[in-house]
Amino acid sequence: MNNALLVHGLGRTPVSMFPLAGVVRRAGFRTHFFAHSCTLEPFDGIVRRLVRVFNRVRPRVVVAHSLGGILTRMALPRVGVPPERLVMLGTPNHPPRLAARVWKWRPFRWLFGTCGRFLAHPAEYERLPAASVPCTVIAGTAGPVGKFSPFGNDPNDGVVSVSETELSGADTHLVPAWHTWMMAHPQVHAVVRRVLTSARPAPHPRRPSGLS
Repeated sequence: MNNALLVHGLGRTPVSMFPLAGVVRRAGFRTHFFAHSCTLEPFDGIVRRLVRVFNRVRPRVVVAHSLGGILTRMALPRVGVPPERLVMLGTPNHPPRLAARVWKWRPFRWLFGTCGRFLAHPAEYERLPAASVPCTVIAGTAGPVGKFSPFGNDPNDGVVSVSETELSGADTHLVPAWHTWMMAHPQVHAVVRRVLTSARPAPHPRRPSGLS
């Protein structure tokens, strides 16, 4: 069974991944969604639950947005059958500078708890395991740059910079998308479609009629 698991980002719901679900299904995969709440669940508890979902669904491909990619990387060393590829959309594979800034705001800390803490503290990233499966990174470049941008001249999607998404050995694609709406961007859909098409096995050839 060609299963695909879609994992949403911080403060979102599976609905945010619906624009990609059609792309995934048209590529021949059955879609499954992993829902989580950083307000109601601790970071490590979400990871443990994600491991259980992995072992039940056994996805061939995972498509994850932002924090969803971090959760997936944390879960992968513990799953029985790893996926063939992980596609990350705007995932901060290095500590994101914007999270460190907003961590000072009490509402952010209350809303996003230990998930927000993980993103905001470089020391937490020290326990992030190396990517254990082939990865595709899709990074947005629609964010502001220049003197008044928190990212300086580093291309970014408004939330995460391109340099913060970098992952050694990953297949990287830059798209002119914003972080929040990346899942609906046509160029993101095109990249995901190509990745899934390459991951899908070729159909078995039909035997000529009359042969047993």
